[in-house]
Amino acid sequence: MIKTMGISFGKMYKRPLYKFFLFILGIFSLPFAIFVYQKNKRENGYEQLKEEVTSRLIKKGVKEELTRLTAEQLYNKQKFLNKQLSSEEHKKQVEKYVNIKFDEVVMNELDTEAKKSGIKSLSFADTFSHLLNNKLFLVYSLIVSFPMYILMLIYSSPYAKYIFERMVMMIFVIFGVTWLVFTILYLSPMDPAMNVLGQTATVEQIEQFNKINGLDQPYFIQLISTFKNLLTFNLGKSYMGNEDVLSAILRKFPVTLQLTFASLAIAIALAIPAGIVSAIKQYSSFDYIFMLIALLGLSIPTFWMGLILILNFSINLQWLPATFIEGQWKTLIMPSIVLGTSLAATVARMTRSSMLEIKNMDYIVTARAKGLSERKVITKHILGNAMIPIVTVIGLQFGAMLGGSAVTEKVFNINGIGSFIVDKQFIPDTPIVLAGVVYVAVIISLVNLIVDIMYSFLDPRIKSKMKSY
Repeated sequence: MIKTMGISFGKMYKRPLYKFFLFILGIFSLPFAIFVYQKNKRENGYEQLKEEVTSRLIKKGVKEELTRLTAEQLYNKQKFLNKQLSSEEHKKQVEKYVNIKFDEVVMNELDTEAKKSGIKSLSFADTFSHLLNNKLFLVYSLIVSFPMYILMLIYSSPYAKYIFERMVMMIFVIFGVTWLVFTILYLSPMDPAMNVLGQTATVEQIEQFNKINGLDQPYFIQLISTFKNLLTFNLGKSYMGNEDVLSAILRKFPVTLQLTFASLAIAIALAIPAGIVSAIKQYSSFDYIFMLIALLGLSIPTFWMGLILILNFSINLQWLPATFIEGQWKTLIMPSIVLGTSLAATVARMTRSSMLEIKNMDYIVTARAKGLSERKVITKHILGNAMIPIVTVIGLQFGAMLGGSAVTEKVFNINGIGSFIVDKQFIPDTPIVLAGVVYVAVIISLVNLIVDIMYSFLDPRIKSKMKSY
């Protein structure tokens, strides 16, 4: 375990961002390691040997010769390209290239001299790794710099490291999206006070409303306040109804989640088998019929399909409720069919095209030549290798539906996240709109992360790259 921590520290120390986090999280233990490193460095003799080698090479005229050759090469290059540099620029470029080349010569000579003298180079990472073997330092640093060891433990696992880096990226995405949406709403000509209080509101009432909600503050003050609330998970109160925004989002999330999973189940149940059969029996009557149905599924607007289902199954036949009622599973059938049909058409077409690319590959022909059953060839070799784009499409659509399907929710009177955010943006109810945007950004980022991790389980090549990440 200690050896693993030392290796992780050495790798992290070479990367500027991780190096910064190491010094921030290990501020109470790393100074001691720096002191030991400087002490060992003086006693080691490697730096002294480096100075001697550098001085010797300079006295031999190696640097002067490199300067002459580099200046000549640069002059010929400029002449060939018909370019002219000022004497100062020419001198800077020559100096830059000479320093790089001279450092290479010094390091080559130094390696040879160090091997002869038995002197090894000493790095800060090596010093810290050596100090970890000291039980007293290990216990002390664990107590005062425990978060640093957590970061090192995360870095030692490729999957944990990948997830951690994506989470950090997600934080920047969330703040970037929040800033963009806040700026658009701030510059919007719509007046929240006028929309909430009505056209008959007095100037005093509008001023009081703006003061209560902080809308009278300058742009940067409001933006900083928004970022502060985001960091503390305090999404504020809505302008209309003074409702806690976080509680409202959490109340509506289960409904959207139920609708999303039901739609996804219908889509996968319809799309995967249809796509497989259509790809295997290419240009057959089934293939043409499927292509037509898929095209219709993509072309028909969801609101129109929803209204047709309500007209037939709710009004004429009276089999299903026309509007959503929480707790009654029957009310989820029609909206799930509407969303699932549209998603099924996309997934089925992707399944068909992906399998068509795979089915004529050489290794598929080899699998059949080995005597494998057609069912095993299709399910394991063709479908298994075609799953990457299929999973990608399903993941993107799943994330989009979790963000809310406002049109379908409106048609079936579902009080989900999509319709909730759309209604509030016309006020505009800034706290709710910003919370909705943050929610969508988090959901999309998490779904993409899950899809990327699934790639490694579907494709051994990606899995091998992940292990060495």
